Amino acid sequence: MNTNYNDDHNKSNTGLNLEPNRSIELEHIEIRLLLEGIYQTYGFDFRNYLQSSLRRRIINRMQIEQLPNMITLLEKVLYEPEFIKTIVNDLSIRVTEMYRDPSFFLAFRQKIVPMIRDYSEIRIWHAGCSTGEEVYSMAILLEEEDLLHKTKLYATDMNEQVIEQAKLGKFSLKRMQTFTKNYMLAGGTKEFSTYYITDDEYAIFHPEIMNKVVFAQHNLATDSTFNEFHIILCRNVMIYFDTKLQHRVHNLFYESLTSDGFLVLGNMESIIAANKAQYEDIVPCERIFRKFSM
Repeated sequence: MNTNYNDDHNKSNTGLNLEPNRSIELEHIEIRLLLEGIYQTYGFDFRNYLQSSLRRRIINRMQIEQLPNMITLLEKVLYEPEFIKTIVNDLSIRVTEMYRDPSFFLAFRQKIVPMIRDYSEIRIWHAGCSTGEEVYSMAILLEEEDLLHKTKLYATDMNEQVIEQAKLGKFSLKRMQTFTKNYMLAGGTKEFSTYYITDDEYAIFHPEIMNKVVFAQHNLATDSTFNEFHIILCRNVMIYFDTKLQHRVHNLFYESLTSDGFLVLGNMESIIAANKAQYEDIVPCERIFRKFSM
């Protein structure tokens, strides 16, 4: 039995005499085994992420490590504990920049800020915050609207390494030109450079901005709610989830929102059909929704 499997497996990797459908089926099995091994051994749950996206990242890591197949990659994950940090970095979603999609931040400033201005306190959750660009963008916006002093921003991600990086509030100077342009398009009211200092390589944001943010590790696939929030932002994260995981996360967000709380999604995301009756579209073109009062 083992000999036959290895023969088939080698053929799937060399393209010899194996039916295309059989090769694809074996690859799906290998991916499921790898994801199950990661979850059972380390607790990181990628099992309900879209396989098309994960496959590209897995293949890239195999090429870097010069591994012949996914089973060898699984062995490396299981028997080299430090390697899990590399895999989690590979599989995590890390596409972000300050004031990404400036039109969203402009709409938030113009449409949502007036609705929350009279709140005695404001709690905001940035779910899937990656290296923190979005949460710092929001903190600056709220500072300009004189709301930051009564706001607590919670920024979470499953990847502990990116959380530690985000806590530094430190970004390459090479990126600041793009960030500054986005800031101006998002309705920024000051010189963007007033919010940070620089050294030879980095821009470092001022403590009064950073101190309003609480960073923590949180896994949307496995963890529960940890507070009640007036606003939840989860932008361009659920496009990587399958339907089952999207349902779980939407239920988590609904449970975590206050009555009349706001949910913000990415520009390619929307409320799934099962949850549409629970929200109204506030700014449809920017995917800003409001939970109906109970």
